[in-house]
Amino acid sequence: MTEKKHKSGFVNIVGNPNVGKSTLMNRLVGERISIITSKAQTTRHRIMGIVNTDDMQIVYSDTPGILQPNYKLQESMLHFSQSALGDADVLLYVTDVVETIDKNESFLERVKKVGCPILLLINKIDQSNQGMLENLVAHWKEILPQAEIIPISALSNFNIDYVRQRVEDLMPESPPYFEKDALTDKPARFFVTEIIREKILLYYQKEIPYSVEVIVEMFKEEEELIRIKALIVVERDSQKGIIIGHKGQALKKVGAMARKDIERFFEKKVFLEMFVKVEKDWRNRDNMLRGFGYQLD
Repeated sequence: MTEKKHKSGFVNIVGNPNVGKSTLMNRLVGERISIITSKAQTTRHRIMGIVNTDDMQIVYSDTPGILQPNYKLQESMLHFSQSALGDADVLLYVTDVVETIDKNESFLERVKKVGCPILLLINKIDQSNQGMLENLVAHWKEILPQAEIIPISALSNFNIDYVRQRVEDLMPESPPYFEKDALTDKPARFFVTEIIREKILLYYQKEIPYSVEVIVEMFKEEEELIRIKALIVVERDSQKGIIIGHKGQALKKVGAMARKDIERFFEKKVFLEMFVKVEKDWRNRDNMLRGFGYQLD
């Protein structure tokens, strides 16, 4: 009997904001790797989730939603999304039943030129009907004739197993790119910052979450406890006041919500301290953005 050859590859998830990329990523990986909120621009980095079996390694990448950049942070986010077109073995282009098809045409033009297989996933089909869906499929066939179109609902797990099967079928033969016990390419500290940022996105309204970045200044793992010191960076003094809240109540509440999720993620007790600091206009400052792990041209 011939030995089964090992398959490995990069599966990159791209699309406009709020179409369900992060929900899909977490479904495919089987772990909660990407943070999810209903706000656009929740995902700021390219985040990898790695699925291993004995004879296969699939490296999924969640990417920021495509947008027209208004400041340097958004330029970096767009760079993460565009780089995902260049190194994919399989591209998952996620759209949904409510967005307009011609949104971000320039990015779609780039998608048309990729050389790898494309699975075009029409998400949120539970918000649609058969006629609408058939029209959408026909439209997309004209725009991306080389893509295989699959209707899905990431939220209710509809057709996700089929997507997973198609991805496995399309994986090229290759040795693994990462250790076989790896779940992601990101360090533990990254997930702490993402969990805290998710709680800020959920708890505060309007512009505040978009003006916030989180740095983990200390991550000390002891036998029964992880001690974490995190710094929340904002752009203005007024934002600092809102984040802290009256008598520190808002910060306390966000800290308690974050600590619970961090404990669940690491399966260990956590002692979390959080502080707030003003760094004026950090979203446009190269040195600050590089310090936060963003790539700049």
